[in-house]
Amino acid sequence: MTDPRLGEELWDVLERLPRGSGVIFRHYQLPSAERRALFARTAKIARRRGLVLLRAGATPMRGEAGTHGRRGSGIITWPVHSRRETVTAIRAGADALLVSPVFPTRSHPGARVLGPVRFGLLVRGVTIPVIALGGMDMQQARRLRSLGIHGWAAIDAWTR
Repeated sequence: MTDPRLGEELWDVLERLPRGSGVIFRHYQLPSAERRALFARTAKIARRRGLVLLRAGATPMRGEAGTHGRRGSGIITWPVHSRRETVTAIRAGADALLVSPVFPTRSHPGARVLGPVRFGLLVRGVTIPVIALGGMDMQQARRLRSLGIHGWAAIDAWTR
């Protein structure tokens, strides 16, 4: 997940992600021209590194492999926080779900977290890939491995 908090560290993070990783480009607050320029730079690195770049937000971007949180072409991921949202996402054609917040996160301070048990109940029986989000890092991902997660997403885990 890209985030303005990454600042110039975004470029280092993109270089360190494992090949085949997904990147969800956000940066909603930027004016359109700046956002497009930042996306183009991110897309160039993603192509070179073999990263899958998805766009969040309403405006289509050149080089996107899909969308996050909306219908579109290519890969569709969807944010979910409840069983109801899970059903909505699947009906919307989501290829994968980003379920959050699993653990406390700086992105949403004070938000009620799912924790491993509620997370497991929420994703039980889901037949599309589930990606855990919210306070995630490699150690937390290991805790959820038995729940069948496809992967995990983060912002702070990638910063130094």
